[in-house]
Amino acid sequence: MDTQTLIYIFVGVTFALYIGIAIWSRAGSTKEYYVAGGGVHPIANGMATGADWMSAASFISMAGIISFVGRDGAVYLMGWTGGYVLLAMCLAPYLRKFGKFTVPDFIGERYYSQAARIVAVICVIFISFTYVAGQMRGVGIVFSRYLEVDINTGVFIGMAIVFFYAVLGGMKGITYTQVAQYCVMIFAYMIPAIYISMMITGNPIPQLGFGGTVAGSDTFLLDKLNGLSTELGFAQYTSGSKSTVDMFFITMALMVGTAGLPHVIVRFFTVPKVSDARKSAGYALLFIAILYTTAPAVATFARVNLLETVSEAEYKGLPDWFDSWEKAGLLAWKDKNNDGKIQYVAGKPFVGKPAFDSSDAKGQSGERVVTNAATDNNNELYVDRDIMVLANPEIAQLPGWVIALMAAGGLAAALSTAAGLLLVISTSISHDLLKSNLMPHINEKKELLAARLAAASAIMVAGYFGINPPGFVAQVVAFAFGLAASSFFPAILMGIFYKKMNKEGAVAGMISGLAFTFIYIIYFKFVNPAANSPDNWFFGISPEGIGTLGMLLNFAVAFVVCKFTPPVPMHIQDLVEDIRVPRGAVSPVAEH
Repeated sequence: MDTQTLIYIFVGVTFALYIGIAIWSRAGSTKEYYVAGGGVHPIANGMATGADWMSAASFISMAGIISFVGRDGAVYLMGWTGGYVLLAMCLAPYLRKFGKFTVPDFIGERYYSQAARIVAVICVIFISFTYVAGQMRGVGIVFSRYLEVDINTGVFIGMAIVFFYAVLGGMKGITYTQVAQYCVMIFAYMIPAIYISMMITGNPIPQLGFGGTVAGSDTFLLDKLNGLSTELGFAQYTSGSKSTVDMFFITMALMVGTAGLPHVIVRFFTVPKVSDARKSAGYALLFIAILYTTAPAVATFARVNLLETVSEAEYKGLPDWFDSWEKAGLLAWKDKNNDGKIQYVAGKPFVGKPAFDSSDAKGQSGERVVTNAATDNNNELYVDRDIMVLANPEIAQLPGWVIALMAAGGLAAALSTAAGLLLVISTSISHDLLKSNLMPHINEKKELLAARLAAASAIMVAGYFGINPPGFVAQVVAFAFGLAASSFFPAILMGIFYKKMNKEGAVAGMISGLAFTFIYIIYFKFVNPAANSPDNWFFGISPEGIGTLGMLLNFAVAFVVCKFTPPVPMHIQDLVEDIRVPRGAVSPVAEH
């Protein structure tokens, strides 16, 4: 059976599974739609959290970034995993004990203010749409290659699938779909990694192969990659270009942004008890660690395979995978010296992303004609970072069923997180905006309908951003983390651990932190990208790390405003005390 047929079978079977689960677990009440009825087992919730957490950025793009930038890509590993530990230890159990449906619910009641709730809803929408853009882009990339359609068509197909099980099943349907998606995802990631680790290092454990020697020699894998890189004019793989300050700020932004992500936080509302929230956090960390500890190895294997397979290779002698990704528009080359060979060296081969001739014409060496080739360097090859993990099994010439499994895994990663984000958007609109503000007397049936309509509308907007993304997948997601770090994290942390923080301080902090971070990112990435360099950044902090500074601004503004505005009512202070005290213990409030 040929590879393309296997891809159709694997993708079709997984889609049928997701849709079947959605029909089986259709939400019949707002509680089932918002928090899956609050009865999810900790192990199942841990797997669902893992799938929700390991988005297209983790599965598709993270190893791709690491494979290109080397040491600098470690910020994603450190920030995302460290942030999850912060969330599990410091926030999740307390938010579960609070017992509401959404993060704006907590913000609105803790800060005794509808204005605070509305600001929180705005923050949710900003963060979630920024994040979901990366997921829909990931869906388009996978479809464009494996189903042989263009990226835009792939986004539309992904929208249809997510629409079905997110709108129909709500959190209940999404939870059990994500359990299935985690299983598909982890097998799709690990099996090729084990295969390639055996081929390159002779070690079946990728994490050990990453730090080991190349099979049949005494040369360490990373030393070999450093040598290959420097020969072609690239920097050493194990060296970095980012400053220590910027590395710290990006890592911190990703950490605290993780702890403020609403679609991850809401997962801890779906378990029966506070103790189950802690257990599911532990299980999720274990499930996440399997992929995250493998990612550096996958990145290294992919980079070695690419350099050895493509550099100085004759185009006519390349395997089918090169042509397939070229047709998808995610790989391109221009034979600048007309020698029929691909020169892959340091430098940008094109002005921006490749612009192909509309006639799909071929150059004299067989390449697709590109109309925006750069003329100031010798690099002839463009590789989209987001394809490195997906193309790795093909580059390594693994069996067709492994390639088909990778296609199903990439789609599972993007669809699982996209569904969680869209649900958060819909619940924020239907529950926090309509039910709690504009239409307080709406009945449950109408509220459920509003949630589904909001989800459908959110999918349309998400599809637009997937077709017109503001960057590559992991970069877009990094911005979402920055926005979460500068808005939600301080408000939630102070809401739990500082009972004297009042509504005026929290609202002022969220607005200032979000506005500062958003404006900084927009200016350097879209308004004036030519100025996007360390010489022009505040204190040398890149847009990816500015969320940390936004968080500090949030804290500072909140505390200053809090000092000059009325104190927190006593019943709210009692509420905060009750959240922090374990069940069965005697709280300070009870003692008095």
